[in-house]
Amino acid sequence: MNRIGLIIASILIVLMLASSILFVVDQRQVAVVYALGEIKEVITDPGLKAKLPPPFQNVVFLDKRVQTLDSPETRPIFTAEKKSLVIDWLVKWRIVEPRQFIRNNGSDIRNLESRLSPVVQAAFNEEITRRTVRGVLAAERDKVMLDVRNRLVDEAKSFGIEIVDVRIKRVDFVADITDSVYRRMESERKQVANELRSQGQADAEKIRADAEKQREIIIAEAYRDAQKVRGEGDAKASLLYADAFGRDPQFAQFYRSLEAYRASFRNRSDVMIVDPSSDFFKAMRGSGSGGAAPAAPAAPRR
Repeated sequence: MNRIGLIIASILIVLMLASSILFVVDQRQVAVVYALGEIKEVITDPGLKAKLPPPFQNVVFLDKRVQTLDSPETRPIFTAEKKSLVIDWLVKWRIVEPRQFIRNNGSDIRNLESRLSPVVQAAFNEEITRRTVRGVLAAERDKVMLDVRNRLVDEAKSFGIEIVDVRIKRVDFVADITDSVYRRMESERKQVANELRSQGQADAEKIRADAEKQREIIIAEAYRDAQKVRGEGDAKASLLYADAFGRDPQFAQFYRSLEAYRASFRNRSDVMIVDPSSDFFKAMRGSGSGGAAPAAPAAPRR
């Protein structure tokens, strides 16, 4: 029984000793081996590695992947026009010199970020103050990011890191300026809208006037043509009447009598008081003798 306990205890001691001297380096990490507080070795190759047990040697792991540093706070920056802008930025960086990184920042990445943020902000201040608002917003935006990155290259070496990229996420005016800009934009848009509306109304009136003019012209031309056709028709009708009446005067008298009857008895409600023996009813009495044209009908009494 004591032998089994001794074997188990030996196994535990071996495991504890192995865990203290063996460690695994991930491919995403860098291992830094300390010997009595000093950097003994930097291991970049992944795999199973060995070291002396504590307190003779200790190991610290650093992430060698690309890291992102966002702007911790938004501070207004004045442009060359003395306009205040708020810049949100980010910086992509990674560790390239583990020894230098640890000497300056320790093993905690947050220490680096707290020291790097003011440096990046100062670089942006220097670049923004040299440019106008238009340049920062559009024309020279890429140039600003490139110049800031170039400014950070030398500073990054002292931190043991490499600046991979610098980007501007957002550019905006401060709150009070933003409100005034929006109000000015709204006023300008309203002015443009009113101008377009006035121009549209003027064009509409012009089109309406032209249409009315064309309408009057068309109606006048149509009336002129109608009168011309009517005149030609009346002339031809008069010739036909004259020819027909000239051939048969009695028929002409009879036709005129019928026209007189039609004009006199047009409405059923009309009342006439006429002597039946008058010449007006000569055609109704069937007289075939020619005579003078019937007298004009008496005015109707209603």
